Amino acid sequence: MNNVLTVENVCKNYGSYTALNNVSISVPKGSIFGLLGPNGAGKTSLIRIINQITLPDSGSVYLDGEILQPQHIQHIGYLPEERGLYKSMKVGEQALYLAQLKGMSKDEAKRKLKYWFEKFEITHWWDKKIQELSKGMAQKVQFIVTVMHSPKLLIFDEPFSGFDPINANLIKDEILNLRNEGASIIFSTHRMESVEEMCDYIALINKSNKILDGKLKDIKQQFKSNQFEVGLLSANKELLLNQIESQFTVEESKTNSFNEDFRLLVSLKNRETSKDLIKFLNNIAQITHFTEVIPSVNDIFLKSVASNN
Repeated sequence: MNNVLTVENVCKNYGSYTALNNVSISVPKGSIFGLLGPNGAGKTSLIRIINQITLPDSGSVYLDGEILQPQHIQHIGYLPEERGLYKSMKVGEQALYLAQLKGMSKDEAKRKLKYWFEKFEITHWWDKKIQELSKGMAQKVQFIVTVMHSPKLLIFDEPFSGFDPINANLIKDEILNLRNEGASIIFSTHRMESVEEMCDYIALINKSNKILDGKLKDIKQQFKSNQFEVGLLSANKELLLNQIESQFTVEESKTNSFNEDFRLLVSLKNRETSKDLIKFLNNIAQITHFTEVIPSVNDIFLKSVASNN
């Protein structure tokens, strides 16, 4: 079994409103799987079903090849967007309590918590109450509580919300370390730059339907438009532009130039190659920059959602 989680044809309705319409995803083991979509698309409904907070109206969910059962909850670590620590409890007392709910012994929980508290340099927080901590400090504690029992599946919903850049980077590195150590992760966020950096696979849900999924690098390949960004030096930019437009489809690049070159986006036709473009440009100007335009996750997100509306 190569997938830690398999969701098959899941539907969820709230009265007359359809939150999920025959949604299927598969999360490969040892990967970071980006669950993307606009607000109200159905992501939270799917996460709630995986966590058994609600049940699907139809369809099936499998964890590590077994139909999802109540006892599987101890094999899932969930960091919700809306954090849920008890504010009047002490940090250490609460962390121990939550660890034991996940099936850990008290001794094992103490050992794991010692490791994580030392790693995050927060051992002096043990006897503080959650209400004494800043939002970011409390989020660090909740992150530790989410991961410390080494579950089969980790679900992070907007894990960087409320963090300053330094701590956001710290959490990002820890998530990547967990993946590299074999953890399987669902990662839901609106920060497309984080998806670029972290995700191996993505699925995009819009208006209750899955409209895109697969390996991120394969999806980027599918969305490539045979376009190249070029930087050129020429004494006569107007003449240069006319020459290029006579052979290719051209638009001005929005990239800032550091050496005053002329930046353009040049699209090739079906039979043309990058070699043809380089040869043509070499004959009319000095090339300072040449790179294929690879669509960003943000570009793919916007284009896919727009075409689905």
